[in-house]
Amino acid sequence: MPPDSDPLANWLLGDIDIDSAALHVGHYCGNWRASTAGRSVASFHLVLRGACYLHLPGAAPLALGERDGVFLLRDIEHFLSPLPDPRAAGAAPAMLPLAGADAGGAGLACGFFRLRGALSALLVDAFPDYLILRAGAAAPRAAAALFELILAEAEADPDADPLRPSPLLARLVELLFFYLIRHAGARRSADAGLLALARRREFAPLLERLLQAPAEPWDIAGMARLAHMSRASFCKHFAAACGQPPAQFLQLLRMRIAAQRLHAGATVERAAAQVGYQSQAAFSRAFQRVIGAQPGLYRREQRRRQLAPALDERTRNGDAGAFRTTLP
Repeated sequence: MPPDSDPLANWLLGDIDIDSAALHVGHYCGNWRASTAGRSVASFHLVLRGACYLHLPGAAPLALGERDGVFLLRDIEHFLSPLPDPRAAGAAPAMLPLAGADAGGAGLACGFFRLRGALSALLVDAFPDYLILRAGAAAPRAAAALFELILAEAEADPDADPLRPSPLLARLVELLFFYLIRHAGARRSADAGLLALARRREFAPLLERLLQAPAEPWDIAGMARLAHMSRASFCKHFAAACGQPPAQFLQLLRMRIAAQRLHAGATVERAAAQVGYQSQAAFSRAFQRVIGAQPGLYRREQRRRQLAPALDERTRNGDAGAFRTTLP
């Protein structure tokens, strides 16, 4: 991502609400297997000690070492084990407290997270199913410090129940995830969507302007002028960069911003005006098409969620049924 798009990346991250729960924090010994798949929610695995392998269908095993982490942005089939051969993985023994664990095995922090910001879907679409955070010089500088804090918190109580870790661990994981997203957006090739455009110097200023002023009467000619291209060249290169024609992307962006406004408490009329719609009927049709719900219903649902617990009690309390340590 070019340097002048860093404010854009920070703007995007500022709109992302992450709600996480560290469900298992402890030490595995012997031949084990563990997975967070099957919950229809994103998840993570952090290797605090030792090493293990990440197994994905149809892919070679991925070796994970100490201070490595994997964030699965979508619910995909996977499991961790201490062996490179997925067929040799056994069932999981009881997880032991991390503090005072014998050498060998692997110390893990594993759990779930949800992205709740209105633009989160656009952000996630720019990345693959999972992101690997590797220890070492290429990682964000803050990642090493956060791993140390996570490890210190996990070891603070030698009698801690691995199924009921400290709530502070979830907050530290959230910070680690934000650093990873910013780092990945700057260093990796995003295939489509918001970050794909932000990584292109010719489109980054236009995208920033669209985000700042979605209510302006944008048309193809005006957007092409900001990108310093002819209309035909702009349409061709824009679609190649993000996978959508400019008009379709503009409507998608406007509806995501409107959803953000509704989430913050704006009325439907106000949200429509803030993204350039004078007709509430036209706005409702566009919102239904992009978001999948009528704006009034969406606003009420967001308010209901704000009043309800962010994660269900089974996940927050570390119910063993919420974290599958053994695949069927």
